[in-house]
Amino acid sequence: MAEVKLVNIKKVYPFSGEKEKKRKKRDQAPEEKKSNLQVTEEGVVAVQEFNLDIANKEFIVLVGPSGCGKSTTLRMVAGLESISGGELYIDGELMNAVAPKERDIAMVFQNYALYPHMSVYDNMAFSLKLKHLPKAEIDQKVRQAAEILDITQYLNRKPKALSGGQRQRVAIGRAIVRAPKVMLMDEPLSNLDAKLRNEMRAEIIKLRERIDTTFIYVTHDQTEAMTLGDRIVVMKDGYIQQIGTPQEVYNHPANLFVAGFIGMPVMNFYDAKLVREGDRYFVEVCGYRVELSAEKEERLAAKNVGTQEITLGVRPDHTDLTDEGIACKVDVTEMMGASAHLHASVDGRDVIVIVSTQGMKKIPQRGDEIHISFDGDVAHVFSKEDGKNLEF
Repeated sequence: MAEVKLVNIKKVYPFSGEKEKKRKKRDQAPEEKKSNLQVTEEGVVAVQEFNLDIANKEFIVLVGPSGCGKSTTLRMVAGLESISGGELYIDGELMNAVAPKERDIAMVFQNYALYPHMSVYDNMAFSLKLKHLPKAEIDQKVRQAAEILDITQYLNRKPKALSGGQRQRVAIGRAIVRAPKVMLMDEPLSNLDAKLRNEMRAEIIKLRERIDTTFIYVTHDQTEAMTLGDRIVVMKDGYIQQIGTPQEVYNHPANLFVAGFIGMPVMNFYDAKLVREGDRYFVEVCGYRVELSAEKEERLAAKNVGTQEITLGVRPDHTDLTDEGIACKVDVTEMMGASAHLHASVDGRDVIVIVSTQGMKKIPQRGDEIHISFDGDVAHVFSKEDGKNLEF
């Protein structure tokens, strides 16, 4: 059990001697973009300006595309990566120079990292034996963890005799027997198939209710982020894009990146115009005009947002088929059982409309013309200049 605080955390990977020579030879500018990460005189900046307060027993999920810095951040908390700048506190104690084994944390890796020559029991007991705990206490802790994870029947087996999901349970069990203050999990479900991932997500939710530990979980899978986290931290190119509860991030994305990354299928985007008339706001797109909700109008008026060209965002499940509205032609129809995903194009942009198949006599097919619309409370308005949500 612990509070974790990251203050202006930064991670820079210095250039090697040979790379530094080549860099100087080419007379590179002091800063440039390469592989979406910032390159400076110091080296490649993987994480910067990372600030986060994690409450005791909170489940925090770091989510973002590959290379955004989320695993690097987790490894800095674990002590497996040095911190280039900033401060890390666990339970109020500065941890920058503290060895990993002294931080009272446990980590579950993507590849299980089990000892192949040891039984499940010995894998789970290994760290406790290193602490020279009494045999009876070790046995009690191992069997208690095995019962929680429903792997008691596998205690005498070797890892090679287990399925992927069972191995991951063993890896989690090896971590929780230590009763760590902080549990770190680095994409633990990415090697599992879809069915097992769903099962293990449910197991992790049950697990966090049974053990008193702070969780920091890394994933690129937004479904895991939305279902597991008390709060999620959306990252891109080493920077935090938004922090909030899953519902806050889904309902009020801070910018175009968050809007496009969170939600499946991805949010539809349109070239549109935001029109202000007094304290009332309208969006106009392809001849369709709708007034925004009173809540959105209040926020925009408070920021004195004026009439301007915008990028309009509307989620596919908030888009309706109507008799009047934005005209478009269906390119692809995906039948999903209870619903159909209609892919169409509007003014050169691809959009998706999710419609219920229940009671619908004819599902629109390729080449059919349809009209789509949306309500003012589900429209998100983003700046054309910097992509930020104009409401916040």
